Amino acid sequence: MISVSAFRWVPEFARGLVRDLRVRWALEEAGLPYDTWLIGPNDQQSDTYRRLQPFGQVPTYEEDGFVLFESGAIVHHIATKSDTLMPREEKARARTLTWMFAALNSIEPHIQNLTAIDLFHADKDWAKERRPGALQLAQSRLEALSQWLDGRDYLEERFTAADLLMASVLRIPRHCDLVTAMPVLENYRLRCEARPAFKRALAAQMNDFAEKPVAA
Repeated sequence: MISVSAFRWVPEFARGLVRDLRVRWALEEAGLPYDTWLIGPNDQQSDTYRRLQPFGQVPTYEEDGFVLFESGAIVHHIATKSDTLMPREEKARARTLTWMFAALNSIEPHIQNLTAIDLFHADKDWAKERRPGALQLAQSRLEALSQWLDGRDYLEERFTAADLLMASVLRIPRHCDLVTAMPVLENYRLRCEARPAFKRALAAQMNDFAEKPVAA
């Protein structure tokens, strides 16, 4: 059985965004059953968990003694098992992988930077000075993505693991209109979120948070 680590509690603003959701979604798309291992702060610092995830983050992926960490790598591993998530044709697979990297390297860091400024440092002088530049850079990346997706349903010919990761990234700045102000991207995100596998994954993550104590 596949086991995925996840937090037993996070603040309200993070619920539905923690990266184990990406792995749950991929497993749901692939039709692979899994269990979750819920952890807290003490677990994160333990030698046992650090041997699985050197940085103490979630998720980890365990299957018959095989361990992976980093959500992008885990999603890719799952995708190689699933025709739904990864095309069979060699060039199409390469393009899918390219977009997976783009989601995590070209888009996510800029969205995360702006989100961190807004949610954790908005009252600090340095953040007020840095935000306009961070916003402009995030917008420029999203505008380029919007241009690519204009007239397309998905990044390539059909839904793949690349769309799973990209849609997950576009969900991050829900505190502002960064994505919602771009109709092409907002409709794309909603299209991906309408998939039954996503709905099952989100419900599972939210259920794990329900009435769970903060303590480790």
